[in-house]
Amino acid sequence: MRSRLPVVLVLPAVAGLAFLLVPLAGLLVETPWATLPSQLFSAEVGQALQLSLICASLATIVCLVLGVPLAWLLARSDLPGRGLLRALVTVPLVLPPVVGGVALLLVLGRRGLVGQYLDQWFGVSLPFTTTGVVLAEAFVAMPFLVISVEGALRAADPRYEEAAATLGASRWLTFRRVTLPGIMPGVVAGTVLCWARALGEFGATITFAGNFPGRTTTMPLAVYLALETDPDAAIVLSIVLLLVSVAVLAGLRDKWIRA
Repeated sequence: MRSRLPVVLVLPAVAGLAFLLVPLAGLLVETPWATLPSQLFSAEVGQALQLSLICASLATIVCLVLGVPLAWLLARSDLPGRGLLRALVTVPLVLPPVVGGVALLLVLGRRGLVGQYLDQWFGVSLPFTTTGVVLAEAFVAMPFLVISVEGALRAADPRYEEAAATLGASRWLTFRRVTLPGIMPGVVAGTVLCWARALGEFGATITFAGNFPGRTTTMPLAVYLALETDPDAAIVLSIVLLLVSVAVLAGLRDKWIRA
């Protein structure tokens, strides 16, 4: 069967592969390799890279703290309407990021449903701050973690948890000592995907946090700005993001997803 591949399928497949790979190859061809070190270590690129790494890491921590219990709730509980809840959790996957940023602004802005009380009672304003960047990235990236951990929980053998319960272990102790180690490959895979998605977030960030150099200008926003003034810097930042994405996917495929 493999030796008789139909031409009617092979040709569109090759065209689709070229459609996906040729733009990436073009990015590599147009990269200013001679000036790459100086561009990579420039103040603007370094500032955006540092801010992106910090914000993506903090957003991933937020997703871990909130997303792992949420995934457990979706996989193990018998809540009514659990299917609808799962669908709502995955909405940010298909929702345009700009719409997510508008939603965050309407809820957490200074005049938002929650933000007005944060401003009046505590003097806290989240939009157009570094904290706003973290929240925007966490909002968009959390479904990747939840889906991965929920899938691992559903695939885990529940008999180990039942055995721990018969030995007198509490639900919390069972989760920490039995469930969590068993689903660790799924947690790691979801964490890495979540971090990579947060690192590349653009729409929700620029809508909710704005674009202020040194405070909210992450790497995707720096690419957008550099395209107008310094195309070489934009290409360098794009190369960095591309290499991070390829490294993440290659690492997951070779180790965690297969496990």
